[in-house]
Amino acid sequence: MTTNEVQTHTLPNGMLVLTKEVHTAPVATCWIWYRVGARNEPGGLTGISHWVEHMLFKGTPTVPRGALDRIIARNGGTFNGFTWIDFTAYFETLPADRIELGLQIESDRMINSLFGPEEVESERTVIISELEGYANYPETWLDEAVKAAAFTAHPYHHPVIGYKHDLLAMTRENLYSHYQTYYMPNNAVLVLVGDFQTEAMLALVERYFADLPAGPALPQFYAVEPEPQGERRVKIQRPGPAEYVQIAYLAPDCRNADFAPMAVLDAVLSGAKALTSMGGSQTNRSARIYKALVETELASGAGSSYMPSRDPYLFELAATVRDGHSANEVELALLEEIARIQRDGISAE
Repeated sequence: MTTNEVQTHTLPNGMLVLTKEVHTAPVATCWIWYRVGARNEPGGLTGISHWVEHMLFKGTPTVPRGALDRIIARNGGTFNGFTWIDFTAYFETLPADRIELGLQIESDRMINSLFGPEEVESERTVIISELEGYANYPETWLDEAVKAAAFTAHPYHHPVIGYKHDLLAMTRENLYSHYQTYYMPNNAVLVLVGDFQTEAMLALVERYFADLPAGPALPQFYAVEPEPQGERRVKIQRPGPAEYVQIAYLAPDCRNADFAPMAVLDAVLSGAKALTSMGGSQTNRSARIYKALVETELASGAGSSYMPSRDPYLFELAATVRDGHSANEVELALLEEIARIQRDGISAE
């Protein structure tokens, strides 16, 4: 078996396992990805995937609440979790000789997570506080309005954290049902990278995951966003000294042949980024948008963003208008960068 490539293994319960040996340092990382996010949330349950993500840090019968932090720290590691439109993921990065701990944690909480009523209520307060914290940023108000205008039928239109009225109404039974439906081996991908031997690692994976029962048949998902019939505009007015501009185009999903060229286009406009939800829109100073908007002092910050998604999502341009200029000027400058590429193309350089 060649070990310098990604190895693929599927357990009898349907869980996909991807491994890659990297021997440059004595560390290893364990990631488990569940194919569930905002995309899988019906009206009235927005934010449920993010809330369930939080609940998996609340303990199991064998690992009580708060123990995970101590166990990981005592073993010299780090861990976390996050939710986006298409997925929920958790990871543990540890010294290579202790990576089994990551498998043990994820196997346990895949099946045995506790959803105590008091913990549900505590986390309701935490998540609503998180939502209200985002509301302190003007970009949040604009981004949510743009997404809601861009998607009229697809659940990509609602924020991952959900709407406050849904978070106030959601029950422990809603959360636990979501967990039992989607947090199962047949809906999971386990990724292991680091200083290990593949055969030995797969033996550990089998020990911790192979006997876990496959979950129920996953709910079918049918939402398709109709093709836009024209430009849609939204304007948000709130107190504050600055103006913000955001432009979004409905763009191909990650399986489309145009995905790679579009990712290159994003890099040309504002610099290369990680192809994840954490890739961000930081602008490289040598990139076109920085030169056209920031160096000319039209904007104090500007960039573009394009991330892989399961269904068609958005290619976005955004900027913060500099004092003394208008949103209209900034909008025209962003559109001119798109028109320039349409007109002149992109050089090999």
